[in-house]
Amino acid sequence: MHIVGESWSGRAYELRETFERCAVPHSFCLADSLEGRGLIAKAGPEVRLPLMVLPDGRALSDPTNAEIAEAAGATSDFDEDIYDVVIVGAGPAGLSAAVYGASEGLRTLVLDAGGVGGQVRSSSLVRNYLGFPKGVSGSRLAEQAYEQASVFGATFVFMHRVTALARSGELLSVSVADGRRAAARTVVLAMGATYRRLDVPALEELRGAGVFYGGPVSEAPALSGKEAFVVGGGNSAGQAVLHLARYASHVTLVVRAISLEAGMSHYLIQEIEATPNIAVRTGTEVVGGSGEGHLQQLVLCQRATGDREPVPADALFVLIGADPHTDWLPSEIARDSRGFLLTGELLDRTTWLLDREPYSLETSMPGVFAVGDVRRSSVKRVASAVGEGSIAIRLVQELLAADKPALSSERLGPSDASDQSSVA
Repeated sequence: MHIVGESWSGRAYELRETFERCAVPHSFCLADSLEGRGLIAKAGPEVRLPLMVLPDGRALSDPTNAEIAEAAGATSDFDEDIYDVVIVGAGPAGLSAAVYGASEGLRTLVLDAGGVGGQVRSSSLVRNYLGFPKGVSGSRLAEQAYEQASVFGATFVFMHRVTALARSGELLSVSVADGRRAAARTVVLAMGATYRRLDVPALEELRGAGVFYGGPVSEAPALSGKEAFVVGGGNSAGQAVLHLARYASHVTLVVRAISLEAGMSHYLIQEIEATPNIAVRTGTEVVGGSGEGHLQQLVLCQRATGDREPVPADALFVLIGADPHTDWLPSEIARDSRGFLLTGELLDRTTWLLDREPYSLETSMPGVFAVGDVRRSSVKRVASAVGEGSIAIRLVQELLAADKPALSSERLGPSDASDQSSVA
């Protein structure tokens, strides 16, 4: 698969990111390169950039996500019949729910706006995951979990964004962007979260051209002999800086906090301190940057004094926390001020509609569970997300075994059941 773009950033970068998420081998070249000009010439005079050239020679001009999914061989079909559980999101939590759901004989459907793995794909090496003493890459972990769930019979539909969730009588209805709906007895929300932006306009213009949100899994080998920077103080940032140190001549970790201990595991701090080509700048922010078509310089600011310092930079990886993908959910699903979903004991009992207590991972919409990074108070670790996915399926089984409607008929009148498909 070849991608041709006018620049490294913009839609061309989005296409490369999409293929990374879907684990599809691909290459990229600029339109004014020798290879790029040759591919454009073969595609014909009506070509629009970015261009995607398939292995069989077919060319797609500025393809949609649906066209990309079809070209990558990802299925877009799902049945109109009722699923026992529909899982929204294919990160570690969603993949775990898919494995356990399908292995327990539940009719399982997984929907994701991108590909398999979510944010874990940006982790070059997860060193503290049980059973992998030498570590495991996020991509490998996600791809093997996907294969495992598929073998058990789970259905996956990638590159299809879920747009609405509503109750339809005793069932739940999950809508995707193309207008289709899946009916489900239960739903597990595992949408995860997106890395926050630096909010520096000059750097946003260089996204994909030296500025990246997420880890350096695929970009690191190209940084041999160069200066790389990572912004963030959590474990993802620690893993990223250690991975980059294997390739770049020098790596700088930029942290707002005054120490690493506030957000990073001890084993990572020890490894960072023991790596000679890594420098740590605490109490520091990235406030600017520039480059001609590609990142060349960053501006660092010491928070205590306000002093600014321009430094040469070839790449910047930003891992500064995340915001949950919950803005599409209906208003009856409770969340906190930052959009994270409330579950179990965190729910306001005065708004709970049933006589029974909510399950520990159940949201304020009965029969709808939340797992992983999208849930308030979740532990931001891969193992925790995997654990929550398996627990959610156990709770789903209990709910289904009770053989009771998620909402009692006495409490759900005709006016309530009529049309609740609007998105908050």
